[in-house]
Amino acid sequence: MAEPSAGRLIRVVLADDPSGSLTPMQEADRNQAIADLAADNNFALTTHPERQTILHLSVQDGRLVFDIRTETDETLQTLVLAPGPFRSMIRDYQMLLDSYAAAVAEGREARIQAIDMGRRGLHNEGAELVMARLDGKVLLDFDTARRIFTLVCALHRRM
Repeated sequence: MAEPSAGRLIRVVLADDPSGSLTPMQEADRNQAIADLAADNNFALTTHPERQTILHLSVQDGRLVFDIRTETDETLQTLVLAPGPFRSMIRDYQMLLDSYAAAVAEGREARIQAIDMGRRGLHNEGAELVMARLDGKVLLDFDTARRIFTLVCALHRRM
């Protein structure tokens, strides 16, 4: 896997922001991922390892698009990924979020903890997939990949 670099994201934009179509839990997850990325991340193109960038993440024609831009919003590189490898993980992640919300509503603490452990494991798998799919193109660390996986899940309705 790629080594983290000095490059970082200075902003993340969800171009196909599905506001209104997310559950409160999904929206909270997405907002937390964006806030965590703003606070701490390691993300850079292999061709520009020291550069700070803006990530426009979207789904276009059923494909996941990473439009990586300069601080002045000029496109440096666009990476287009097939959604297939993400689909089953995204489906599982959405089911976990729904189960978590139901367990919270029912006040079932043991179930909440079990679901949260499963969610963390799935997040880790998603991060590994993000890193593998961006390997050789983007330098990023595991925590950044986990947060990006959360954002990919937020865009899932368009994939």
